[in-house]
Amino acid sequence: MKKITIGPMPYMSAMPTVLVGAMVKGKPNYMVAAWATVACMAPPMVCVAINKGRYTWKGIEEHKTFSLNVPSVAQMIETDHCGIVSGSHEDKSQVFHSAYGTLETAPLAEECPVNIECRLFQAVDCGSHMLVIGEVAETHADPSCIKDGRPDIEKIQPIIYAQATYYGVGNEVGKAFSVGRKYQKK
Repeated sequence: MKKITIGPMPYMSAMPTVLVGAMVKGKPNYMVAAWATVACMAPPMVCVAINKGRYTWKGIEEHKTFSLNVPSVAQMIETDHCGIVSGSHEDKSQVFHSAYGTLETAPLAEECPVNIECRLFQAVDCGSHMLVIGEVAETHADPSCIKDGRPDIEKIQPIIYAQATYYGVGNEVGKAFSVGRKYQKK
């Protein structure tokens, strides 16, 4: 094997960019995170890694609710602003219009095509970050982003994060659970 070692790191080639929403001191606050994924299908759960020092973490601890909001490339500037500025130094409650679904303390960024309301299921202390696991209370999607009853990635145009750079969605390269049928043993 002709590879070089680059040291232990949690390298993932691409990650979704999400806005984590929480009520902090009576106001909606949004922070940017890229370390987010599905945690479970039944019951539906998602998770996100949040640095313990983040202002948003205080709101999640207090209310036991949060949201994951999926911004499109059209919201890249506002989204990145929420990653540059801390809610402890600047009121970010007006960066996005906030709405509320079934959970009254999980602000949803209206401009984002998809919003996921979560109840805190568990928070795991992993060192520098808390792995925040949320049970999905409801998922909201803009009707213009729906195809065959489901959110469509090409219509959403989510922001993809990789090595401190934002990307848009690229070309489809194959159908999961299908293209592998072409494999031939060597």
